[in-house]
Amino acid sequence: MFRHTDHMQFDIAPENPDPVYARKLQELIGGTFGEMTVTMQYLFQGWNCRMKGKYKDLIMDVATEEIGHVEMIATMVARLLEGAPATESTKNAMGDPVVAAVMGGMDPQQAIVSGGGALLANSNGVPWSGGNIVASGNLLADFRSNVSLESQGRLQTARLFHMTDDPGVKAMLRFNLARDTYHQNLWLAAIEELKADGIEDTIVPNDLFDEEFAEHATSLWHLSDGADADKGRWAHGTAPDGIHQNGFLANPEPLGNVQAGPPPDPKLYATYDGAMGEPRSAAFATEKGVVGKIKDAVDPTS
Repeated sequence: MFRHTDHMQFDIAPENPDPVYARKLQELIGGTFGEMTVTMQYLFQGWNCRMKGKYKDLIMDVATEEIGHVEMIATMVARLLEGAPATESTKNAMGDPVVAAVMGGMDPQQAIVSGGGALLANSNGVPWSGGNIVASGNLLADFRSNVSLESQGRLQTARLFHMTDDPGVKAMLRFNLARDTYHQNLWLAAIEELKADGIEDTIVPNDLFDEEFAEHATSLWHLSDGADADKGRWAHGTAPDGIHQNGFLANPEPLGNVQAGPPPDPKLYATYDGAMGEPRSAAFATEKGVVGKIKDAVDPTS
């Protein structure tokens, strides 16, 4: 159950309307690293978490906080659009050639579609996509993604901080910067705790080491013209997982055959000269899947 209160987490009080900046702020709502992505990523991580207790409770606390951040920024966008129709804002933007070229004034959809309010879109008006979120069910993988998400979000907030002189806008951004600082530390601490609790280790997933080709799990392949790739600890000593040894392969050689796809099916009409012979006939895959395996176990003669 979610419950909404009328009071926002932080006061939203811009000094003056600024439709051009309202468009910029859309990135913090519907951008790849915006608050909508953060909200939905954490919500689905929490809903998908299979363990009751501190980790699930942590995720749900932060997820619910982030819903409030969407509300805050959406409210700020609406107030920045107050009394600023598209025609006037475009005229003002044209006074600065750089702003005119890059922004072109306010987003007209903020007037046409949302009636002077925020959109679930980025600063170019591209709608937010659920494809942005990471919720794998593996907490170590997810928490690492969360660190990156909070880092990118704080980076964009910091850039936006320098794009306004409005004290009310800056006050909100100061609050957001502080929460992003804490959330980066929070997820880093949670990663350490997962390891301390023996739930996860360093490599995701902590399995199949005996199946992988271990000789290829140790060295950086030198495949560019840069001369300093072997200067970091990733090329020397014990790896962070405490199992593997880091190395550097100065002159890697290809391990595979000459690249070539199979002969194409003539009904796909790929351009082809016949040099690789005729295509194979259609065939069923050998993997039977779970249902097939169960059937074989019950009736091996089928």
